[in-house]
Amino acid sequence: VRKLPHTKVRRFSMKKMSLFSLSWPIFIETLLFMMLGFIDVFALSQYDDLASASVGTANQVAGICNLLFSVTATASAVIIAQNLGAKNREKASETAALSIFFNFSIGIIVSVVLVIFNRPMLSALGAEGKVLDFGSEYLTIVGCFMFGQATLNSMNVVLRSHGYTRIPMYITIVMNIINTVLDLTFVLGWFGMPVLGVTGVALATTFSRLVGGTILVIIFFKKVEKPSIFKKLFPFPFKDFWQMLKIGIPAAFESINYNIAQLVVTSIALRFMTDNEYITRSYIQNITSTFYIFSQSIGQGSQILTSHRVGAGKYDEAYHGVWRGLLAGYGLTAVMCTLGVIFRSQLIGIFTDNPEVIAIGGTLIIINVVLEAGRCTNLIVINSLRGAGDVYFPTAAAIFSMWVLSTFGSYLFVVVFGWGIYGMWIALAADECFRGILMVCRWKGGKWRQKSLVKNQQN
Repeated sequence: VRKLPHTKVRRFSMKKMSLFSLSWPIFIETLLFMMLGFIDVFALSQYDDLASASVGTANQVAGICNLLFSVTATASAVIIAQNLGAKNREKASETAALSIFFNFSIGIIVSVVLVIFNRPMLSALGAEGKVLDFGSEYLTIVGCFMFGQATLNSMNVVLRSHGYTRIPMYITIVMNIINTVLDLTFVLGWFGMPVLGVTGVALATTFSRLVGGTILVIIFFKKVEKPSIFKKLFPFPFKDFWQMLKIGIPAAFESINYNIAQLVVTSIALRFMTDNEYITRSYIQNITSTFYIFSQSIGQGSQILTSHRVGAGKYDEAYHGVWRGLLAGYGLTAVMCTLGVIFRSQLIGIFTDNPEVIAIGGTLIIINVVLEAGRCTNLIVINSLRGAGDVYFPTAAAIFSMWVLSTFGSYLFVVVFGWGIYGMWIALAADECFRGILMVCRWKGGKWRQKSLVKNQQN
């Protein structure tokens, strides 16, 4: 064991990690990953507004599938980090092998389902006509390689749990460059290439992921683990696998529940909103996704750090660290929202010159300030609760809040009251703020201190 790089990883994980050192590479990676979607939407907006909105809808279906992969990825992030904090190195490696094997297996099934059933899935959302055709065209290509994305999600989680948050960042930079060049080439017809529209975006996305994935696999087995870790699966560790599912299913279900609720909201948008409102929704979702990247990054960094501290039995450090992270998240989110409000017309103008879309979007960005306050709280505190092993309470709160406030609220405000897309944003903001209050109370109450998943072996 001493000949492997594991000792160095463990020393870095326990002694040199800080919230800042973990979070800033995650921030850059998240920003660049969001830019992948932003560039896709921008390129398609120059081709066809409806094609751009259709791919946004298709990505919601793909997002649900991606969340299936988070069942073990979320659990393994907590279990690996807590075991590293408790210095249980062998158990951390076994968990990594389990996560990668499970995600690869599920990914094969998801790929087949997406390729064969993408049209019925999109139709169930209310997509029809060109929206259905564009969305199906995109999912048929991207869906073929979802098994690779599933495997890479697990490897990324393992890297981050060991403190290697910069590696995924560098790989995302490479993916961004490739995706941008191919988008401009295939969608806008640069270098004399034919204009491929949605097919071009799908090909660019898929190829950039394949290149990034290949690099990640090489680094993973050179830097963190050896291919021999899969020997730990023989005989199959059913007990550890069930523990992973007990943690992963509730944690993943919260995200799955959120995305299913969003699919229902999308269905409401397709059926009861004008084309301009629907198009505006797609653009605003892409713009506002940049508003919460600081909170998302701090939340993921806080989860890793909280897991290590809880594994090491340092509960007070974990407790106070989350409050510091939350204050930092509020400050940075406020800056992003302020800039967004000031330059709202210019931001929407990047995608379209439609005056109605620009006017609607400008109002939504103002309403979105309240939503971001709640979302910032949830991203940081919920991730920290997960890091401590407390996964059931956030899931129960999500089930109630998302369906009552977000989904039913959207229907009530959009259809019954006739407030259109503004009513939808009010419902979404109410959901985020209500859950945020519940999460703060849960963290302050301290019940998470009793949820550790590992036995400390430092002494």
